[in-house]
Amino acid sequence: MSANLPFGSGPSQGLNSAVHALRHRALWIIVFGVVVTALGLLAFNSVLRATLVSVYVVGFMMLLAGVAEVAMAYHAKSWSRFLVWILLGLIYLAAGVSVLMNPLLAAGILTLLLGAFLVAGGLMRMFLGFQMQAGSSWWLVVLSGAITTLLGLIILAHWPVSSLYVLGVFLSLDLMFAGIGWIGLGLALRRHIDP
Repeated sequence: MSANLPFGSGPSQGLNSAVHALRHRALWIIVFGVVVTALGLLAFNSVLRATLVSVYVVGFMMLLAGVAEVAMAYHAKSWSRFLVWILLGLIYLAAGVSVLMNPLLAAGILTLLLGAFLVAGGLMRMFLGFQMQAGSSWWLVVLSGAITTLLGLIILAHWPVSSLYVLGVFLSLDLMFAGIGWIGLGLALRRHIDP
């Protein structure tokens, strides 16, 4: 089938046209990246506020999920499915309200879960790294797992105090790296603008 396609068409042509369309928006992409990076720096300036913002976002997402579950219940074909959807929706709604009413407690629970998942994920990565073939980059996988495990243990060792800043630090770093990525994309597009 690809033999019948004219030269210059296909997936690479679609990608080229998408890049060409973005070239004219390179300045806006850079500006967006600067704004996102600045928001990350602002969040890093007050990690407690950033932690609360991230907890509120989780709470509002739980509320939206609860409303969606309840709405889906009305499209169920049987009473048993209807009751399951309603029950799930009510649980999400109750959890969302609880998070919004007591964000510091929610931050503590989320931080505890984050630390535990980091430890579990890091240990699993180390185990998988040791199972890799000799001659491969197994040591990089083990090192990555060890760093992840250490990060999780540090979070857990300082819990519950760490719940005041860990989520905020993660949000700040995420915003800063995302902003830097957008700036890099915009600069790369500007370098390829046709004169």
